[in-house]
Amino acid sequence: MKANNLNHNYQMGLLYFTHLLVTVDGYIDDLEKAAIKNLLKEEQISEQVYGEFLKAVATKKEHEVYDLGVKFLSSCTEEEKLSALVHLYRLSEADNNVHVKEVRL
Repeated sequence: MKANNLNHNYQMGLLYFTHLLVTVDGYIDDLEKAAIKNLLKEEQISEQVYGEFLKAVATKKEHEVYDLGVKFLSSCTEEEKLSALVHLYRLSEADNNVHVKEVRL
């Protein structure tokens, strides 16, 4: 599902929640990495934006990542929020194993 890929808040919110989702079980497997790569392509998130995000998120605690994700997505349209939810749902199933913490998130 594709939202307005030019919306920086949407892209960043999606990245923050994606990060939470794929790291909640303690590791990122190859299926999740492939799903992230597909997400970046589908939403036209540049390597530069993704690289800057990875640098920023590396020093943050889980609650900070969550708060930033909420902050970014709260300024998005309903369509963008729904699109983010669809991406996160698909991502939660990417490794064929839905972790209990993924459900809570």
